[in-house]
Amino acid sequence: MKNIIYLIILSVFSIFINQYVASRGVFPIDSFLIFDAAYNITSGNHPFKDYWLITGPFVDYIQSLLFLIFGISWTSYVLHASLLNMTLTLFSFNFFLNIGLKNFYAFIYSLGIAILAYPSIGAPFVDHHSVIFCIMACFSVSLAILLKKNLFWILTPIFITFSFFSKQIPSPYFVVLLAVIISLYYYNTKSEKKNILKNLFFGGFISFVLITSVFLINEIPIKNFLVQYILYPFSLGEERIDKLNIDFKNLIMQFKYIYITLIPLCVSTFFLLKIKKKNLVEKNDLIISFLFLGAVLILVYYQLLTKNQVLIFFLIPLSAAYSHAYVTKYFNKKYLVYFILAIFIFTTAKYHVRFNENRKFIELVNVDFNLAEDASQLDKRLQGLKWITPHYPNKPLDEINFLIDARNILSQDTKEKIIITDYQFFSSSLNNEFASPNKWYDNLSIPDKKNKYYYVHKNFFLDKIKKNKIKHIYFIGKDKSEMSFFKDFFYENECIVSNQFNELLLAFDISKCKLI
Repeated sequence: MKNIIYLIILSVFSIFINQYVASRGVFPIDSFLIFDAAYNITSGNHPFKDYWLITGPFVDYIQSLLFLIFGISWTSYVLHASLLNMTLTLFSFNFFLNIGLKNFYAFIYSLGIAILAYPSIGAPFVDHHSVIFCIMACFSVSLAILLKKNLFWILTPIFITFSFFSKQIPSPYFVVLLAVIISLYYYNTKSEKKNILKNLFFGGFISFVLITSVFLINEIPIKNFLVQYILYPFSLGEERIDKLNIDFKNLIMQFKYIYITLIPLCVSTFFLLKIKKKNLVEKNDLIISFLFLGAVLILVYYQLLTKNQVLIFFLIPLSAAYSHAYVTKYFNKKYLVYFILAIFIFTTAKYHVRFNENRKFIELVNVDFNLAEDASQLDKRLQGLKWITPHYPNKPLDEINFLIDARNILSQDTKEKIIITDYQFFSSSLNNEFASPNKWYDNLSIPDKKNKYYYVHKNFFLDKIKKNKIKHIYFIGKDKSEMSFFKDFFYENECIVSNQFNELLLAFDISKCKLI
């Protein structure tokens, strides 16, 4: 009965806190990343085929499903992230119980997960999805080992597939880690060998059928998928790895609390290694310990590669829970438990204030949230969102008025058009997908001239212009430095007529242009 009450509280709290945080300001390029893409899918367009996509389609498709069920709104948009936050929280609670934590402690640490996992951004985001599904794959392997239940072996490849189709990394690293861990367990077990392989294969088969069905039903070209999602991003990844300059001081200090909560677990792991004749429980504990330590190292490395703000601080309650369970089991030292709890409470509060209240992930630190405006002034579908962005932190109403003006101009333009913007809600707001060739536009999503896939993207863009007989290209945003890339698509730039309507809206008339 107590566990049921805990589960109800965790479910409600994990959804509530994410809904609350997500509605306190936005960073357009990140906060609206999925919004119009999901709307376009509900309108019959699909990734790779109808728009250029270098991040995972899984998030887009799930959001489109939620739009179909609950309607297109900010609330149903954020609900997507809130539900995944709840899933991770409940999964964590179940896992903590099975590694030996008492109900209350499992509940407390799970609350920490709910606070630090998805609320750092609040809105659906590919990085959070990908990382969370990798962690749930680790939970599945661990629970499969501990509980001897086939379901968790089946779920493992499914979670990895969900992760990969949310974002390409870090799932490949986790595939290697899980393969090593499963091999170790496979070597040490006698009775489950056939079940392990059979159920892993079955989970992989389910994933394959699901992905293949989406591609076949929606007629998505495999070539487009390979170029947009594998080859081009891989070229970007190579550049990042080549330029990766690890600052060891920053590496240690930035993630110091993760490392501190890991110390007791490392000590426990070392203790288990020293035992010469281990029983089955000790062997399994050691394997799971290796799994978690490997997962932490992978996610720290992943965080160094990504250009986004830190999103892995939820590892603190996770590692604290691990350490608490192992210290209690093998040392029974109360002072160590109190130390772990103190670090956990302090850091959870610290990062809640920094990332949730101050919205550091979306660049809103030191912003006065009392200045935020009701976003329903811009669009009724954004009701519930308190509008304030890093672009106009002191004058959010000016930004809203510029955007309303842009929407009115777009609605009055009856000619075929493309919209280029970080404010990815205009398609849904005006019930028009605007034939936009890209999910979004930045220096990563668009190959530059030095990249070998530049001409592939160029032809993709040109095909969209030709097929839809585009006459106008609109740009909505403050930074216009990178928005003239399409001028290279014409024989003469002089054919382009530009018009600056306001601070945010710039229009290009290409009706007299001849395409290359």
